[in-house]
Amino acid sequence: MSQHDPTVSVRQMLDHAREAVEMIQGRSRADLDTGRMLNLALVRLVEVIGEAASRVPEEFRSRYPEVPWRQTVGMRNRLLHGYDTVDFDILWAINW
Repeated sequence: MSQHDPTVSVRQMLDHAREAVEMIQGRSRADLDTGRMLNLALVRLVEVIGEAASRVPEEFRSRYPEVPWRQTVGMRNRLLHGYDTVDFDILWAINW
């Protein structure tokens, strides 16, 4: 597969989302406040998911309107550029 193949980015999104789901299993929202490693890892995984989503061409995205492409990329941008004001309630509320 080519680096420009959108399925590569979609696979990255899926792999990182699965990892995030595994990471939060058995955890509570409070764990996000107290667990620095969980906090950093979850933020990073969401950043990577959003970055991969941003590389998926619009033509491909339009075939899968059930995926919240714009919101996924927007979350990545918010985390990356507003790291000092991350709202962990919003991060935790992502529909994993």
